[in-house]
Amino acid sequence: MNLPRPEASTTDLAWLHTRLVVDAQAAGLLDLAYRVVDSPVGPLLVAATGTGIVRVAFAAEGHDDILDNLASRISPRILEAPARLDSAARQLDEYFHGRRHTFDLPLDLRLTTGFRRDVIVHLPEIRYGHTASYAEVAAASGSPRAVRAVGTACAKNPLPVIVPCHRVVRSDGGIGQYVGGVDAKRTLLHLEASA
Repeated sequence: MNLPRPEASTTDLAWLHTRLVVDAQAAGLLDLAYRVVDSPVGPLLVAATGTGIVRVAFAAEGHDDILDNLASRISPRILEAPARLDSAARQLDEYFHGRRHTFDLPLDLRLTTGFRRDVIVHLPEIRYGHTASYAEVAAASGSPRAVRAVGTACAKNPLPVIVPCHRVVRSDGGIGQYVGGVDAKRTLLHLEASA
């Protein structure tokens, strides 16, 4: 005899999810935690390993695609665990309200290597409210002729906003491309210029 399944309430599901996160963390089974943060440039997916923030993604990148990619490249043991990313969410909120000019978060740079990593490591040196050209970043990264490679590194930056690739612009003053879209880049630059 098949008995009807009782409907789970939203409260029950939230409790079960919280319990799953707590148990997974306690057992050392939560390799990646993520949450979605609202921002003036749309919802941002923020994911972290035990080492630090490993990925920030715009909605235009497809959050589900990003999670699938993280599951295949890092670990399938991934859960939405907002509390584990409270510090990142708070610092992003402070940044978007003009109260934070640099981020103080541990980063996990495993998704970038070689010259791209050299560029990513250099980007936080571009001060809040300032910009640098792709050519200037290439020179500062030790390869002055690698202007296109800098563009690629910025486009593949796994940590946009936190690692400020939006501060890199064209030598002619043009805004250039951006992983979150040109409007998002313009918004971030305007936010920093008016603080």
